[in-house]
Amino acid sequence: MTRRRLTLRTQLTLLYAVPFTLTGTLLVTVSLLAGRESVPAGTPVPPRPDPAGTDFPLGPWSVLMAILVLVSLVLGRLVADRFLRPVRAITTTARDISANDLHRRLGDIGGSDEFAQLAATLDDLFQRLETAFAAQRQFIANASHELRTPLTAERALLQVALADPDITIGSLQEACREVLQLGAAQERLLEALFALAGGEQGVESRHPCDLAELTRGVLATRAPDDRTVEARLDPAPLSADPRLLRSLIANLVDNAVRHNVPGGRVEVTTSTAGGAARLVVRNSGPVVPPDDVDRLFQPFQQLHRQRTGHGDGHGLGLAIVRAIATAHHAALVATAPPTGGLDITVTFP
Repeated sequence: MTRRRLTLRTQLTLLYAVPFTLTGTLLVTVSLLAGRESVPAGTPVPPRPDPAGTDFPLGPWSVLMAILVLVSLVLGRLVADRFLRPVRAITTTARDISANDLHRRLGDIGGSDEFAQLAATLDDLFQRLETAFAAQRQFIANASHELRTPLTAERALLQVALADPDITIGSLQEACREVLQLGAAQERLLEALFALAGGEQGVESRHPCDLAELTRGVLATRAPDDRTVEARLDPAPLSADPRLLRSLIANLVDNAVRHNVPGGRVEVTTSTAGGAARLVVRNSGPVVPPDDVDRLFQPFQQLHRQRTGHGDGHGLGLAIVRAIATAHHAALVATAPPTGGLDITVTFP
């Protein structure tokens, strides 16, 4: 059987009332004893009470103690109610706030004590939750759109092919090729979503590795021509998740190569600075307004469009980079040079 605990209100009442009662009892007892011992010499001493104690004047003393206990309990309850009033207001408001009502705030509850600090902390928490829920809803809407669009296109291609009684083998093969291309785009999107989810889950295990070796392996599969990417890979040892680091490097390189200008350059360097491994990826792409740099690291975002189309990526590469960097507690800095392109630096602790 679970033991029922006293409420905080009752505990505070007893905390205030018990010391008050004990102090009052001690004072009354001392006063009575002092009064009995201060009788002047020669004064007739009243007869002692009988052994049963029926002649001792306990009645007034008992009444006084009962009044003292009652007053201490009442004052303790009033004091407890006064101090718990902000807590009740915070609890009531916080209980009314739900996932669909996160715009509400506790506001200023008065004073500058611990309760006001608690209210301010909860308001900050509600603000972060509201931002997170809004971002989640936007992410789900964008992901649904990105997944639904190729499905709709595939269905349209197949319906047109089936409705054409004079369709030729060549036309049917072309429709199948287009369906396969749309399916490959969906597959790439799902892989990107899985990579993003894996980065946001955090690092499960760390292993000693070299950022230069990981980068060299990624470039071997994505940059077969040395003229495509200029690499300066100095040793950069660190402890991290190699699988996630490969994904981070691959997305940075792919983003730099894809969003470039004809004949542009891509530079990838690894180094150590102050004992920290550092990866820098630069390209000479189109001019990026400084205000848009942070937006590009959000899911499904591109430079000139709020939501991406198909055939030019899904706008998840830099979001994956940020998630993996955050999971490794790495510092991610992106700047947009006036001449165009992005300079992205990831420094691992």
